Amino acid sequence: MSAAMAGFRSFSAPVRLLMVQQFTINTAFYMLMPYLAAHLAGGLGMAAWAVGLVLGVRNLSQQGMFLVGGTLADRLGCRRMIIAGCVLRTAGFALLGLADTLPALVAASAATGFAGALFNPAVRAYLAEAAGERRVEAFALFNVFYQTGMFAGPLIGLALLAWDFQAVCTVAALLFLALTAVQLRMLPDLPIVPAEKTGARGVLADWRTVVSNRPFLLFSAAMIGSYVLSFQVYLALPLGAEHTAPGRGAAVTTVLFAVSAAIAALGQVRITAWARKRWSPTRSLVYGLAVMAAAFLPPLTGDHVLSRSDTPSHWVQAVGPLIATAALIAVATTLVYPFEMDTIVSLSGGRLVATHYGLYSTVTGLGITVGNLATGALWDACAAAGHPRLPWLALTAVGILCAGAVALLARSGALEGSRPEVLAAA
Repeated sequence: MSAAMAGFRSFSAPVRLLMVQQFTINTAFYMLMPYLAAHLAGGLGMAAWAVGLVLGVRNLSQQGMFLVGGTLADRLGCRRMIIAGCVLRTAGFALLGLADTLPALVAASAATGFAGALFNPAVRAYLAEAAGERRVEAFALFNVFYQTGMFAGPLIGLALLAWDFQAVCTVAALLFLALTAVQLRMLPDLPIVPAEKTGARGVLADWRTVVSNRPFLLFSAAMIGSYVLSFQVYLALPLGAEHTAPGRGAAVTTVLFAVSAAIAALGQVRITAWARKRWSPTRSLVYGLAVMAAAFLPPLTGDHVLSRSDTPSHWVQAVGPLIATAALIAVATTLVYPFEMDTIVSLSGGRLVATHYGLYSTVTGLGITVGNLATGALWDACAAAGHPRLPWLALTAVGILCAGAVALLARSGALEGSRPEVLAAA
């Protein structure tokens, strides 16, 4: 952690502000979202389909609008979109706490999702520009704040639920309101690249420029598997925890989250520095994806279902593989993320960076949705057929394919980066 703080102090004020901002964004988001479904179903008595609609609208309005948010950031400025997103999320979170009708909740959920689509690409593009040649180091440290916020948020939200869900929403909205005030006062603007330098004459021309960037599209497609696998902390691991410890899966899942967050917070900077000394960025990506594939092998070592009479050694034997999987996913993510973000900037050629980030987030977000549906269906089918280990093998295979695809792109030279003049002519 001392290395992270030393690195944090070495960056400029805008970069430091973006990192603290991301911690606050994730803290506010994860103190509310994990408990929204329970509030809708239990507190408001909504039907399951209505709960699914509210949650689905949030996901769709964010994942589906990332490209729009990135385009607006490139054309209007990253600072404006960051501030606009925080204002919109302030309103969305406040309305989630006040609304008790389905139309109002859908509107609040849509506002919350679109807010993320506005500021997420803008934050990453701003960070890449402000960090300059230290992009990899900046994104590594950025992930420390990102993961720490994800860990702190649910704990704070759980404490606030002692009052009620409205208290959670109010505090989350106030955090975003405070962020807005700080950004207005302290976050400087970045110069907007003139349209003639990007070769773009309008929004559609911007999009044509990005979608004609074939190396970028191939990289985006190749990385879908990594997002599907990293998301299994929220799907396959909780399912595995409940299978291993019936009735106590939530407690096991909490341990898995704690392990993952601790590795990200304490190891990100050191892991990134270690990799940079030994490997090229593309090799770091490939090796990180290989670790992610291997992360799903430990659960294959056993299928022990715990009972109340089991001893601590039985618990270690049963839960240990799941903890190993969570730890390896965290190590793989810390290894991949900074080089992944840097590769997107390189492939963009320094032009329309936020639009590239926006399309990348949309592609990977849709991939997560499809991957989760497939994983859930496979899990149910294998459980019914009496083959509970097959999903872990399938996830390992996805990781191997993902690592192989990125390795092939690297060997072909497609990940070396695009020259700005090539993109301008596209």
